[in-house]
Amino acid sequence: MHKDSLSLTKQLISCRSLTPDDSGCQDILINRLEKIGFKIDYFQSNGVKNIWARRGTSAPILCFAGHTDVVPTGPLEHWESDPFIPTIRDGKLFGRGAADMKSSLAAFITAIESFLYLYPDHNGSIALLITSDEEGIAVDGTIRVITALKEKKEQIDYCIVGEPTCSNELGDTIKNGRRGSLSGVLTIIGIQGHIAYPHLAKNPIHIAAPCITELTQTKWDCGNEYFPPTTWQISNITGGTGATNVIPGKVEITFNFRFSTASTVTSLQDKVHHILDKYEFKYSLDWSLSGKPFLTPKGDLVEALNDSIYKVTKIKSKLSTSGGTSDGRFIADICPQVVEFGPINASIHKINECIEVADIEKLSKIYKGALENLLLK
Repeated sequence: MHKDSLSLTKQLISCRSLTPDDSGCQDILINRLEKIGFKIDYFQSNGVKNIWARRGTSAPILCFAGHTDVVPTGPLEHWESDPFIPTIRDGKLFGRGAADMKSSLAAFITAIESFLYLYPDHNGSIALLITSDEEGIAVDGTIRVITALKEKKEQIDYCIVGEPTCSNELGDTIKNGRRGSLSGVLTIIGIQGHIAYPHLAKNPIHIAAPCITELTQTKWDCGNEYFPPTTWQISNITGGTGATNVIPGKVEITFNFRFSTASTVTSLQDKVHHILDKYEFKYSLDWSLSGKPFLTPKGDLVEALNDSIYKVTKIKSKLSTSGGTSDGRFIADICPQVVEFGPINASIHKINECIEVADIEKLSKIYKGALENLLLK
């Protein structure tokens, strides 16, 4: 199992699958899956490759979800070895995607193969949802598959997303939710004029200042057991003509909420508009939602994964909702229990990305244990 998981990981790393190019990764996975009885459905959108693979027709459905695309390498001369030639040094496997997340994909496959060899007549169904558009803008990837499944009124009972979640050692962290991301572009309108005649102009930066202060100091929610309180954060402010003697006619402020399940999109938007309207200045505000928050409380899936992790690593995992968004936000639309679990994330997206070779075998065993805990009841 160890050699096979490692070999498959190397095979996947060798594919130059820079987002959104799959570069043959999914064909490698499909070849393995078809041999063990999986039916493959293909979803392609604007050059993005996605598959939904399923074995079995009954409930519950346990789905493994992940992505074959990787981020760009950065300067090749800074890598100690070619990022697409998997290389082992000092007990670590180096290569782009080693931790994020080609080792997880390999571990999915070998875990399922081992499980089916031992338990060919298990309960329920096993599925995989694989995309090549997670590291990019993520508009033609997992969300397309989920939309198609929703149209067919298909549900998933449990989903494990193979994102790298661990901080210091394999098994220390399970992500049982993620914050949502809501952005806005606020344009405050003033009156442009000569800086020597301020009474003939209206400086939008000045009139925005007290409003900005209130927005930064507002208590949006108190968070909850799993999430910290929501905050309002400015990412960019643009104003002025570039000249030192011109009062600008407008200022543009780009901001973002990373928000928890303690708030809703509507509650945040309503509160922002209420604050803006108090100041009685002219403005426009364009909203953009890139993901709603999701949360999986302690239950069957968390317990099954926790138990398997402890058996393999002797580590008691902690639950976390830290970090950015993931494709779990899309899957949660048709799946009540979604968690993320994968390798140590210290090297992801970095030069010399790597994973401990021994962790690949452990990861496969953990996924296999989750299958046993959920589908052998």
